Amino acid sequence: MMKTIWASLILILAGTAGQAAECRKTVFEGTPFTLCEAHAGEDIRLWLKDTTGALIGTPERLLGTLAPGEKLVFAMNAGMYAPGRDPVGLYVQHGEERHGIVTGAGPGNFGMVPNGVFCVAEGRLSVIESTAYVTENPACRYATQSGPMLVIGGALHPRFLPDSDSRHIRNGVGVSADGQTAWFVISDAPVTFHRFARLFRDALGAPNALYLDGSISRLIVPGMGRVDLGVPMGPIVGVVARD
Repeated sequence: MMKTIWASLILILAGTAGQAAECRKTVFEGTPFTLCEAHAGEDIRLWLKDTTGALIGTPERLLGTLAPGEKLVFAMNAGMYAPGRDPVGLYVQHGEERHGIVTGAGPGNFGMVPNGVFCVAEGRLSVIESTAYVTENPACRYATQSGPMLVIGGALHPRFLPDSDSRHIRNGVGVSADGQTAWFVISDAPVTFHRFARLFRDALGAPNALYLDGSISRLIVPGMGRVDLGVPMGPIVGVVARD
């Protein structure tokens, strides 16, 4: 029964794609990834709850938030969340801060400082280390905090080990030096932090990149007929296009 429902959803999603999604398969050092590219000026959004205050969380509910004529290009997890799906760090939507920034070290990946913020501002995209974000106070239309940073000013996070045996599905975002391109990437096989970070730095040339989530990460790409199954998401990031 569930297989039938999800098969139907994939067909519906594929039918909503007015253009091929800006996503592609790639391989880095033998590990497969799916990479989705977005640009400053495109309709990059964050979602968490609908107008009634109910969690969005699922592909079906996400599609239900779109206005007539809007098409979902892709979407994925946008950062870590508490058990109730509320963000654990900074969350800005439509220019309004919904949850404050956290700059101190703490448990888990989020607290493995330096962590950082992905910011969508007018004409520019950025990944900013969290304490720098507080100092700079950029005017973000959308922003989400997560951690750890993968790449900081061209350097890998100091706690990443090249011979680590900690391998998981991981997703993250990196931004070009000119702030005009963002790469949203999910591994299609378990990968270490070190290799994942080097994908952004060495293959994509991103001077700054941010880890968004791990084993529960999901990707939705209508143009590829991809709808990853899993638990309801907290914050979601994605791109919307129009007919």
